[in-house]
Amino acid sequence: MAKKSALGRGLGALIEDGAELKAKNKNTDLTKEIDLSKIESNPFQPRTRFNQESIEELAQSIRLLGIVQPVTLRKISNDKYQLIAGERRVKASKLAGLEKVPAYIREANDDAMLELALVENIQREDLDSIEIAISYQRLIEECSLTHENLSERVGKKRSTISNYLRLLKLPAEIQLGLRNKQVSMGHARAIVNVEDAEKQIDIYNKTIQNDYSVRKVEEIVRSLNNADADKAKDSKTGLSEEYVGLKNHLSNFFSAKVDMKRSKNGKGKIIIPFISDDDLERILGILDQMNS
Repeated sequence: MAKKSALGRGLGALIEDGAELKAKNKNTDLTKEIDLSKIESNPFQPRTRFNQESIEELAQSIRLLGIVQPVTLRKISNDKYQLIAGERRVKASKLAGLEKVPAYIREANDDAMLELALVENIQREDLDSIEIAISYQRLIEECSLTHENLSERVGKKRSTISNYLRLLKLPAEIQLGLRNKQVSMGHARAIVNVEDAEKQIDIYNKTIQNDYSVRKVEEIVRSLNNADADKAKDSKTGLSEEYVGLKNHLSNFFSAKVDMKRSKNGKGKIIIPFISDDDLERILGILDQMNS
């Protein structure tokens, strides 16, 4: 039988088959009321910041309706439990004045616990894009997951995961701006296509100052990369700055991307491209005017 996707399975099944887990612990899927004083925070918690207003709203909901979704814990001693997932619910429950919370008790070693916490948070919590990227990176590095394994775990396409991971290549200044919502992930995905960090930061600053749209940033990056590619090409063909300037002048004059090649002995050629018969007639017209 084909394996179900990660999103359609229980959390325990993300680490090991649910039937095997139940065989180890008959109470795996039973909900128990656990004293909040006995619950320790999860040292592997991928979320580094919590929105206080959101916690207060959740606390108000808990006062009215109770906890709809139990937290997930692992037992570490007779009187102590450690959070696998549900830190927002625990914080809100304390704020709401609760003494106990409903909980699923799981068996998990540290590796499995880390994976459970990361996967559960990625799927169910409103992490910012950098926190998600860090979580993906930790799953790959600390849980020894391949991109394919990770894709199955979190129910995301490999390309989506790669796009998040690329954000970690950005300078810290831009990552912080992304976390503080000064730019969107769309802006960041465009900026990361520029290799030079100083240019990345320059585009980032101008984006904030001028309130550039994602499309505008994509155009800037595309233009910059094209210019860098042309410069690299000119370098390979041995063109000096003087000849590069001449080539650019001819391109502007003919409204076409003129190419110029020159050998070390001074011989070379100028190529004026055209895209249609009409375009060729236009260029010939310019040349005729030069001769008249």
